[in-house]
Amino acid sequence: MKTFILIAGLSLGLSIANAQKIKEADVPAPVKATFARQYPDIKSVKWEKEKGNYEAGFDLYKVETSLLMDEKGTILETESEIKVSELPKEVSDYITKTLPGKKIKEASRIVDPKGMITFEAEVDKLDYIFDSKGSFLNKKTEN
Repeated sequence: MKTFILIAGLSLGLSIANAQKIKEADVPAPVKATFARQYPDIKSVKWEKEKGNYEAGFDLYKVETSLLMDEKGTILETESEIKVSELPKEVSDYITKTLPGKKIKEASRIVDPKGMITFEAEVDKLDYIFDSKGSFLNKKTEN
């Protein structure tokens, strides 16, 4: 029983280390100011700190959205949840061919400050990243 509790505690600690929920009061003023300029009508925001950056999670027109910024309020990326069917066909084809029998659990459209679009397809707690045309770029462990 002690071993189970230790393993469960370590697992929880590792998951919290990747992205930590924080209070709005702990978010730097430049980050909050950038968010307010970008989304002045959004009042309900969930803040997280992830690898030194700040992520604002919110609903935009009933779409789960997040804005990632550095401590100075510089926007690093905007991520919006999309339907799996909205991914480029090449993404679905890649997952079907590379991971037979696996399904895409969630999909997102990511836009960087220069307007570069990438897509994210979550399969088995891994995020597969694709360029705007659906070509595979890399994969990473989901935060």
